[in-house]
Amino acid sequence: QVQLVESGGGSVQPGGSLRLSCVASGIFFSVYAMAWYRQCPGKQREFIAFIAIGGGTNYADSVKGRFTISRDNAKNTVYLQLNSLKPEDTAVYYCKSVRSGFRDNWGQGTQVTVSS
Repeated sequence: QVQLVESGGGSVQPGGSLRLSCVASGIFFSVYAMAWYRQCPGKQREFIAFIAIGGGTNYADSVKGRFTISRDNAKNTVYLQLNSLKPEDTAVYYCKSVRSGFRDNWGQGTQVTVSS
């Protein structure tokens, strides 16, 4: 059974930082690309960041230069470092596993709230 579990969310002031983690089980993690998405209140879920099997990365323009995605295959974990947070970054953040020919798997999400 595939399971993705996010953690690390919380409340932070504007300009602050958080590090989100997503631990995967039930998959051979190193052969999956991973991605982070978020869903802001009242909006559709949107792409944030992607990391390929080989470590190549891609970001949404809205977070480029502020967020960093990374992975640790030994720990079956993908991270999202959030810096210079803004109120508009408030959302539920989700991780997703990606592999061609296989079903995408989603975590349950972790809430990030940016407010003064």
